[in-house]
Amino acid sequence: QVQLVESGGELVQPGGSLRLSCNVLGPLDRVFTMAWFRQAAPGEEREFVAAIRVRGGRKRYAESVKGRFAISRDNPWNTMYLQMDNLKPEETAIYYCAADSARKEFDVEGTTPREYEWWGQGTQVTVSS
Repeated sequence: QVQLVESGGELVQPGGSLRLSCNVLGPLDRVFTMAWFRQAAPGEEREFVAAIRVRGGRKRYAESVKGRFAISRDNPWNTMYLQMDNLKPEETAIYYCAADSARKEFDVEGTTPREYEWWGQGTQVTVSS
């Protein structure tokens, strides 16, 4: 069973930076795509932030974070990262790590929560002065 453990969330001022980590436990050979989503409030749909193929490294970003966020993973890998720069107050949310056993074709898939099988417990990011 694949387990995901996020860390790195905290309070940061607007314009500041954070790096989130997602440690993957279990059979790494079952994981082909990983992603970050965020949820601003309970009951809201989780919003896609970024995704990466763990073999090959192809990436996709939400338009709202392009140029400010960077997704990456270790090589050899068991940890995924999200470097977030120039954070905005409206990006306050719980950030979730997700993983799936399918290799996503980012041109047409990989940006909705239902496409991911495994989820972490989330880490709170608060952007406020």
